[in-house]
Amino acid sequence: MIKIDDGYQFGLGVFETIAIEEGIPLFLDRHLKRANRSLQTLGVANQITESEVVEYLKNKFKEDTTWKKHSVLKIMLSAENKIFIMRKNPYRKEKYEKGFHLSISKVRRNETSPLVSHKTMNYGENIIEKRKAQEQGVDEPIFVNTRQEITEGSCTNIFFVCKGVIYTPPLSSGLLPGIVREAIMENAGEIYPITEKIVKKEELHSMEECFVTNSLLGIMPVTKIEDIEFRPGKITAYYQKIYADLR
Repeated sequence: MIKIDDGYQFGLGVFETIAIEEGIPLFLDRHLKRANRSLQTLGVANQITESEVVEYLKNKFKEDTTWKKHSVLKIMLSAENKIFIMRKNPYRKEKYEKGFHLSISKVRRNETSPLVSHKTMNYGENIIEKRKAQEQGVDEPIFVNTRQEITEGSCTNIFFVCKGVIYTPPLSSGLLPGIVREAIMENAGEIYPITEKIVKKEELHSMEECFVTNSLLGIMPVTKIEDIEFRPGKITAYYQKIYADLR
């Protein structure tokens, strides 16, 4: 039973969405570290442990083994609540072949907000903009901050390729430190290095490739931002392989 607390009343809580593949919760340790770190920052006296997640999944898989394949575990945490929900992962092979079409949201990301770097229950802005974009046939809206810097998507981090170098906006631009973002940056290697760099809207025309990441879709090629077209190439494919090897 859900208890009424500051998470329910004011959004002082966090959530994590974790991909389940063949019964394995991907990057579980990274998800739990981020959730617990954010709870502490928010002043919420609650934590989540790996054993709690493993026990929940064990019981869920007993009920229905189909949950082991390509599904999603969502964990919601506040001062008085720990809620676990399962659903199917909507991303299929066909989507990666087609790629994402992005648009630039008119809503400005507030890079000074203490909440912007945490996956909190204050997620309404992202959901509203995502729905508006999808109504226009767009897969994902991208936010620009008050300094006109590209930051992130409604539920993704973004990467650009220019002359063999991969650029991604720095956390100082105002964005969530995504789990897949973190994992591929730590395992980038020297062939195609990733550099944190402020990216302005006017620079998009000079970028050669683009991809977005999150825990459910992994690495998704981007084929278009507004009217700017991209051709997914060898560097996007390179990072898709790195991600596949990390899983």
